[in-house]
Parts: sequence; C-alpha cells; structure tokens
Amino acid sequence: MPGEAGGGGRALAIAWRALSRRDRTVAELRDLLERRGARSEEIDAALAEVAESGYLDDAEFARRFTDDRRRLDGWGERRIAHELARRGVPAEVAEAALGEPSPEAELDAARAVLRDRVGVSLSDDRARRRAFALLVRRGYAAEVVYEAIRG
Repeated sequence: MPGEAGGGGRALAIAWRALSRRDRTVAELRDLLERRGARSEEIDAALAEVAESGYLDDAEFARRFTDDRRRLDGWGERRIAHELARRGVPAEVAEAALGEPSPEAELDAARAVLRDRVGVSLSDDRARRRAFALLVRRGYAAEVVYEAIRG
C-alpha cells in the first residue's frame, strides 16, 4: 500500500485497508481509527497522507454517492442529504453534491420509482398508500409524492 511505512504507522495501514474495501468519508475513517485505538496525532497523519494521495475526498465521495443513489436506488434529495450528514459529510459539501434542487427532475425520478417498483395501477386507496409510503421512505418531499401519485 502507498506510504505504509510513513507518518501514521499502524493507523495508516488500517486506513489503507479500510479504503481498499469501500469509499469512506473523512469522518467515517477518523471514527474507525479512533475505535481501533489510534492516537490523535497518528490519525491526523494517516488522514493527511491518504487525502494527499487522492483516496480520501469528501466532495468526490458525496458526488459519487449522490449520483449512485439517484440513479441506482431512486433515492430522493432528502434521503441522500440525510445519509451524507450521517456519514459526516459537511453540509456545504453535501449541498454542492446535490446541486440546485429541480422540482421537475425530482418529480420525474419519483414517477420512475413508481413505474419500476409499483408497476400497477394506483386506482385504489391501498395501492396509493403503499406508493406514498414507498416514496417517502426513498426521501421524496410530500408535495412531490402527491404529484407523482396523482399523475
């Protein structure tokens, strides 16, 4: 692994191993290193080295995460924002990744989820309630959900 002999020693090795499994945010990696008992200065050195190597970037993580959740999972803006915050991505970084809110794009995405997941007519109350619950769980705003179900 790059730089394993450098500044953070054991903390750096743990960081590289963790990043080889999946992308992580700075906060997630810091938390992992703290749980593994690394000292504060080792953590700081390891995070700095990994970031300098280009493998730890919250802005890039947030951009990829946002794109993937929209495209692959049909998540709405609220759920994506909540998950980025839970993972420790700073609010301004998350907002930049989410971009300008587009009511039309959000409505189109909600309708696509309904087409893909429900696939049946929403003619009865039970089907509409299930569709409503699905879209709310996916993180769509209530007004978007109502419009998607109506349409």
